[in-house]
Amino acid sequence: MERCAARRAPEEERRVRANAREYNEKFQYASNCIKTSKYNIVTFLPVNLFEQFQEVANTYFLFLLILQLIPQISSLSWFTTIVPLVLVLTITAVKDATDDYFRHKSDNQVNNRQSQVLIGGVLRQEQWMNVRVGDIIKLENNQFVAQADLLLLSSSEPHGLCYIETAELDGETNMKVRQAIPVTAELGDTSQLACFDGEVICEPPNNKLDKFGGTLYWKESKYPLSNQNMLLRGCVLRNTEWCFGLVIFAGPDTKLMQNSGRTKFKRTSIDRLMNTLVLWIFGFLVCMGVILAIGNAIWEHEVGVCFQIYLPWDEGVHSAFFSGFLSFWSYIIILNTVVPISLYVSVEVIRLGHSYFINWDKKMYCAKCRTPAEARTTTLNEELGQVEYIFSDKTGTLTQNIMVFSKCSVNGHSYGDVQDMLGHKAELGERPEPVDFSFNPLADPRFQFWDPSLLEAVKLGDLHVHEFFRLLSLCHTVMSEEKSEGELLYKAQSPDEGALVTAARNFGFVFRSRTPKTITVQELGQAITYQLLAILDFNNIRKRMSVIVRSPEGKIRLYCKGADTILLERLHPLNQDLTSVTTDHLNEYAGEGLRTLVLAYRDLEESYYKDWSERLHRAGSAPEAHEDHLARLYDEVEHDMMLLGATAIEDKLQQGVPETIAILTLANIKIWVLTGDKQETAVNIGYSCKMLTDDMTEVFVVTGHTVLEVREELRKAREKMMDASRSVCNGFSYQEKLSSNLTSVLEAIAGEYALVINGHSLAHALEADMEVEFLETACACKAVICCRVTPLQKAQVVELVKKYKKAVTLAIGDGANDVSMIKTAHIGVGISGQEGIQAVLASDYSFSQFKFLQRLLLVHGRWSYLRMCKFLCYFFYKNFAFTMVHFWFGFFCGFSAQTVYDQYFITLYNIVYTSLPVLAMGVFDQDVPEQRSMEYPKLYEPGQLNLLFNKREFFICIAQGIYTSILMFFIPYGVFADATRDDGAQLADYQSFAVTVATSLVIVVSVQIGLDTGFWTAINHFFIWGSLAAYFAILFTMHSDGLFRMFPNQFRFVGNAQNTLAQPTVWLTIALTAVVCIVPVVAFRFLKLDLKPELSDTVRYTQLVRKKQKTQHRCMRHAGRAGSRRSGYAFSHQEGFGELIMSGKNMRLSSLALSSFAPRPSASWIDTLRKKKGGEGSSAGSPSGAADKTLRV
Repeated sequence: MERCAARRAPEEERRVRANAREYNEKFQYASNCIKTSKYNIVTFLPVNLFEQFQEVANTYFLFLLILQLIPQISSLSWFTTIVPLVLVLTITAVKDATDDYFRHKSDNQVNNRQSQVLIGGVLRQEQWMNVRVGDIIKLENNQFVAQADLLLLSSSEPHGLCYIETAELDGETNMKVRQAIPVTAELGDTSQLACFDGEVICEPPNNKLDKFGGTLYWKESKYPLSNQNMLLRGCVLRNTEWCFGLVIFAGPDTKLMQNSGRTKFKRTSIDRLMNTLVLWIFGFLVCMGVILAIGNAIWEHEVGVCFQIYLPWDEGVHSAFFSGFLSFWSYIIILNTVVPISLYVSVEVIRLGHSYFINWDKKMYCAKCRTPAEARTTTLNEELGQVEYIFSDKTGTLTQNIMVFSKCSVNGHSYGDVQDMLGHKAELGERPEPVDFSFNPLADPRFQFWDPSLLEAVKLGDLHVHEFFRLLSLCHTVMSEEKSEGELLYKAQSPDEGALVTAARNFGFVFRSRTPKTITVQELGQAITYQLLAILDFNNIRKRMSVIVRSPEGKIRLYCKGADTILLERLHPLNQDLTSVTTDHLNEYAGEGLRTLVLAYRDLEESYYKDWSERLHRAGSAPEAHEDHLARLYDEVEHDMMLLGATAIEDKLQQGVPETIAILTLANIKIWVLTGDKQETAVNIGYSCKMLTDDMTEVFVVTGHTVLEVREELRKAREKMMDASRSVCNGFSYQEKLSSNLTSVLEAIAGEYALVINGHSLAHALEADMEVEFLETACACKAVICCRVTPLQKAQVVELVKKYKKAVTLAIGDGANDVSMIKTAHIGVGISGQEGIQAVLASDYSFSQFKFLQRLLLVHGRWSYLRMCKFLCYFFYKNFAFTMVHFWFGFFCGFSAQTVYDQYFITLYNIVYTSLPVLAMGVFDQDVPEQRSMEYPKLYEPGQLNLLFNKREFFICIAQGIYTSILMFFIPYGVFADATRDDGAQLADYQSFAVTVATSLVIVVSVQIGLDTGFWTAINHFFIWGSLAAYFAILFTMHSDGLFRMFPNQFRFVGNAQNTLAQPTVWLTIALTAVVCIVPVVAFRFLKLDLKPELSDTVRYTQLVRKKQKTQHRCMRHAGRAGSRRSGYAFSHQEGFGELIMSGKNMRLSSLALSSFAPRPSASWIDTLRKKKGGEGSSAGSPSGAADKTLRV
């Protein structure tokens, strides 16, 4: 396999010659080979060991092992360190080898994909990794442009046109048009393309998705190239049988990969804290070693010198000082268990268990997609329980990209609601059968509508209803394709246009075909051809489109549809009463989260149209101010229109999105939407998923184009929030509350606000001198929506919050345009949806629906954080309790580095006796059941505040461990000072003392973990009591006669366990020690539970009460909302196909078509969840001011 990318000097320009590999290879351009694996069979062992010993802990224990091989300083056998070290290295190596195996497998799968490459005049199947810059590639319909960035040379469509979807690049789902330059558009067969030797000189690799500049030199002529001629990696070919493209950028040089950002090694905050604590512990270890070494030097100088005759110093020791020096290293070896080597491997095992729980969770499995949730990393699970900010993409993440014609208003009558027998609005589950469209052989069988009265109005000949659907069938830029008689397929520029034309089709007004000058519609079975005189196309400023048609009777009429804010002010004064009624309907539709469009028409006199048409022609051919002239003429004719009605389209949110956002908000998680779509789209979705509500005090919209404008708009937004806070503060000065810390702004601001900012404004807001102002304003808002943002801007926003807020961030998306923010955030989540797998491949966790995020955080994340914190607290406690006994013993053994326990107990304590119970707690423990975790989102907040494991909790744990070690040593020491055996002999001997202390320790730490365990399983019982049983079994085995006879130098405690544990005094000592160690802990916890219970304690108590009472089910009614109207044109993301249609360039029907939109049941939402959190603030909004909630500052 070739190298993926050699290190090259930065390019100033790129030169690519078609069909000339030798020429292009001299520039050493990047190839398409992907290599993410780290090892091979030869390099695995040395490289992996080298990487593992980069870890400070592993190097530290290797250093201890070397020390233990020095007889002068080692009082422990070498195997007490090498056994745990080898175990840790082996487990880690197996894990690394498994991960790398899957990386090799993934690399091979990607690199061996097949591409059709033109080589020697023949199309050959070539592996993806062998595609080179300058190759000519053939793509076919519905194929991902997965290989490279291509210059479009020719296609199956007329004039070299092709249609693409760029959802994975910019999040937009509407089709876009790309066109080959005329000189290459005719190169349709392989023989012509094989002779093509043009040379492209263009810009070097960059991350600008919407710009490309270059020149094609061919046959002594040069032709300018732009982004309209490029097919970027990540887009999908649609409605085009085939096309040929020239590879310009490959592999890491493609614009998609340039936007992906660097892969960052992610570590949790607990990891970082743990590393700090281990350093502190190591410092504490050194201090203990120094204290005991000084004690040894003093003791040897004052006391030991008196016993030189029968206790001589070791060979080479000539002074008390040197004896103390050697004693220091001896105690470093003995006390090393205070820095536990098993800590890191235990953490990895626990995280692996948590990852499997996520993978196995059936409630996060999507049966429709057959996609389970997947934890693609094992290192971030506990951080899922600490998330404060979620950054979400919109398209494909919050929505399904499915538009449904839901309701409409025609001549003051609203259609679409269905009532039950009692006259109430029927809910989805109570609806009768949908309307029967069997009378219409051309109806789309996938279209559903629930109000039969609209179809009755059509059949009864209601002229207004007929004109309404006639407008929908004529005023659009949809392309129709009829593969067989009656089988119509529509190619819609945007999903909402497809939904509207499909609705007209089902109600009897079927758009059949079009030419550059005509539109044919079948109206209630009769084919009628209208002359198409003009298309006044949509753009972001006009927010409307119109067509001017001539009917067969010769009447000229303008049909217009557009945003209500634009069209209502262009109506004839005679429409005043109808406008009032329609406005009420629009408000009702908006309250249900539907996207609205207003429909109107105007009859034109023949003479006026001729004059207007001539002026339009002159304006179109004007060399200067071309667009301004056209805009004025469009504005002139689109006045004094007659109102027909309004449409309401539902953008199908993913199931459960509003509920999920509501519950996550209650968990004090802030959700920001970062989308490449335009402002109207994002705001519409914000209202639909309840991020934005009309109860909000204000919605600020920042649209400035200059630094000064953006700064001023942000300043005005902050001033408004400050003014509102002053009025609420009852005399307290806002400035007194406001400090330099950004979080103080959040505390001071009263009311609920939202911020909407455009991409061009965000570019200025992210500059160094303004980023703090932007962040301060955004963090004071309940919801933030960033529109028209590039992939890198998404990553910059995430990085900004990480930099200043020091909060855990999570980014979720489904497209390649989300990869950069997924990599930048602390946690990246990929939605395995409709936009490829780039986001999933870059993510840490993946699943198929946004609603699963709620369970991932509130259940798996919270439990993982809880378990890891309890594990760490107990782990440090048990190791301090175990190790500090040696420290106290040092003062009673002449600081001779003698151990309290025998060496086998030291070896097995962390590996056998205490490892499995704490692992069981770390893997299985839970404070409340999963249902309660979802029911009480506030349970999530301790993780955000880092309450369960921090430096304070660490010091409490080690204080408890030190307290336990003091009692563990001094109680048996005091008892043994005067105790006797049953036969009257002295009980106090070193071996009996060691067994007593070791037994007390194992019992106490076992009882302690029993107290710490909140959720008992059979595994917990087996591990805790099994570990105790294993201790006694191993203890009696180690002290047996058989082992002593076989290894007399290794097992010197022969018969000691049997003799010692047969004494009642010993068991009373063990019981006393256990009681004195445990009772204060139990008493403290009871007092805390009684005097200052935590929320989880209250929830557990509530659960016990509920078990005694009959469960009561609450009926939740769907609450409507009178709200701001939002235009369905939010979903037309660019200028329409009007000019293209009128030119006739695309009039050859393709044999392929866009699949239609299948309606699905709509998702319900839970308004009451928000009222739980913001009941007080919701009264701030005035109902009468609903239409003015969006403030353009």
